[in-house]
Amino acid sequence: MSDRAMKSNGIARPTIPLLTLAMGICLAASFSARAGEPEEPRVRARALGIVVGSYTPGPLNAITDVAGVTVGQTTLISGAGPLKPGLGPIRTGVTVVVPRDNVWHKKVPAGSFVLNGTGEMTGLAWISESGFLEYPIALTNTLNVPRVANGVMSWMIARYPEIGITDDTLTPVVAECDDGRLNDIQGRHVSELDVMSALNGASTGVVEEGSVGAGTGMVSYGFKGGIGTSSRRLSETEGGYTIGVLVNANHGRRPELIVGGVPVGRLYETVPPVAQTPAPAQSEGSIIIIIATDAPLDSRQLTRLAKRAALGLARTGSTARHGSGDFMLAFSTANIVPHYPKELTFQLTHLADTHLNPLITATVEATEEAILNALTMATTVVGRDGHRVEAISLTKLHAILDHQAK
Repeated sequence: MSDRAMKSNGIARPTIPLLTLAMGICLAASFSARAGEPEEPRVRARALGIVVGSYTPGPLNAITDVAGVTVGQTTLISGAGPLKPGLGPIRTGVTVVVPRDNVWHKKVPAGSFVLNGTGEMTGLAWISESGFLEYPIALTNTLNVPRVANGVMSWMIARYPEIGITDDTLTPVVAECDDGRLNDIQGRHVSELDVMSALNGASTGVVEEGSVGAGTGMVSYGFKGGIGTSSRRLSETEGGYTIGVLVNANHGRRPELIVGGVPVGRLYETVPPVAQTPAPAQSEGSIIIIIATDAPLDSRQLTRLAKRAALGLARTGSTARHGSGDFMLAFSTANIVPHYPKELTFQLTHLADTHLNPLITATVEATEEAILNALTMATTVVGRDGHRVEAISLTKLHAILDHQAK
């Protein structure tokens, strides 16, 4: 086995931290780069007493609480020391969200919103035009978008060999964030096989968070960022629907960070290390927010939900700075949009707009908590040229919040 380490939904290969789940609390046991010195265990925001909003999370507090939604990840970690463009060090990966089984023939209504367009989420023009999503969503780094799109297309063609011959073609949805502060981004190390591995390993259940998959090399609010997820379940009188959110957090500067209304970023420390602060020529980072629900919403309503996710982002302190790319995509599994329907018409169940407010609130809450989970679950990573991005200290975070509560 090469030192190109991968982890795809439970299939672990060496060199990255193992994540475990105990009594509903994700606990990551990892090791920092300081001569094997153990880092403090990582836990999710709720385990620290951080309760966001009023709605109750689903059983997993993850996007996979929406029935049928699966997530897969491949993490690539290899090499250390000076950057050798095209060779390493490698700190990157891919994360995929599959809306449902056989989504090509059973499409899902979808809508999107671009808060700040310094970045890319491919396929949005077709979603806007058609109002549906018909393939998996993939997240990766900026320069890897074409190769990841190839991987999605290869995976789809293997399952639907008529694509492009007797059936329609496809324009995959691939969303990117820049992980160049830690990763040899020019190397475009995520291969088609890595993408297909993530897709083949996609599953329901616990979603790994932090420095995994597409989040391996991400930096958020001057701390190690990455993948985070959360969910909310409405009461039966409000429909009993579930909202699930998954983010790839690579945005914000340290002084901006707010946790539960507390200006943690300003209270944490005055000046973050150089590796955590963008240079003038670097991007301001970005965030990708994926929203899933089983509520029967159409494309227009899902676009409205996608817009509201920006409010959850803002509640963590983001101001969507110039140079940041902030993309939101929402889909619903409640209805099936048929593939080339034979009949002239087909029916979709549609929630009245007058009952949309609980879903709006749940989206804002789940987005905020998903971002916080990305921060609290991420582990310290040392990347190219020795750039070290520290995970937020949970001890210090708890102390700040406890002091402010007194």
